[in-house]
Amino acid sequence: MSENQIGISCIICGMFFFSIQDLLIKTVGLDVSLIQIIVSRAAIGIIFLSIFLYFSGRKIYFGSSYPFIATLRGILFFAGFLLFYIALSEISLAQATSLFFVSPLFMTILSRIILKNPIGIRRIGAIIIGFSGTILIVRPQFDGLNMHMFLVIVCAFTYSLSMILAKLTADKDSLFQQTFHINIGALLLGTFLYLVISIFLNTTQMTILSDLAKPLIFSNFNVLGLILTISLFGSAGLILLIYAYRIGSPLLNSPTEYILLVFAIVNGFLFFREVPDFYSWVGMLLIVGSGFFIILRENVKEALVVSKTTLRT
Repeated sequence: MSENQIGISCIICGMFFFSIQDLLIKTVGLDVSLIQIIVSRAAIGIIFLSIFLYFSGRKIYFGSSYPFIATLRGILFFAGFLLFYIALSEISLAQATSLFFVSPLFMTILSRIILKNPIGIRRIGAIIIGFSGTILIVRPQFDGLNMHMFLVIVCAFTYSLSMILAKLTADKDSLFQQTFHINIGALLLGTFLYLVISIFLNTTQMTILSDLAKPLIFSNFNVLGLILTISLFGSAGLILLIYAYRIGSPLLNSPTEYILLVFAIVNGFLFFREVPDFYSWVGMLLIVGSGFFIILRENVKEALVVSKTTLRT
């Protein structure tokens, strides 16, 4: 398999893990502080990754050859997904997922600006078609962009920028370092934010902050078990995602993330007996079709490069 093919496989597995994570967060989010979930996920991710590195004989190193970029990625990831899960309190998971998938459009633009990757009109068209498929599936009512919808769009931008920066720093920072940076950022920023909200702010007058500052739960083993499961799936998905963008093309990987919508539909049927209608199936075909088009085109381009190199030798 080529690096791009491996990257796509990692994206698919990572999206599956994230679909389970989101399902569980939606389940326990009404009873548990969102910050407790995010901080616990980060702490468990750091612990399990450290254990893995120790027993595999690898060095445990938290530093970075790009300290400013590493810090920025940690802030972007924490802030973006904190906003995403806040938005879930007011809009449906389907709407949030749909809006999040403006990320390939952001990633296409950022790849051109930061990585100087060329972008063809066919690739842009395929991404737009894939995004149109997400709209067909969820058909959100865009009577106006309310604040919570805007929060998801902000998350899509911060996520896209974070993934592009991961590619930019992959020459010197390892996969494990990059994963540590995101988890450490979430651990420190989440703890700090919870203390500030709990001690200094009047959460009774701020609904969003009240949800974040819910009492921490340590005695309910069912809840703690769910948080542990969320942490494991989230950490595994994050590692796969970062690895995919380190070795593969962001322009090729990003459309593959649309498969998260497919997993969401499957989870909806399995757990809530929701059956997709005609427009949803058309949307799925558009999403999968656009992704396969980009993959096929990338493989053709690679084949042309190989054949030209062979002829010259």
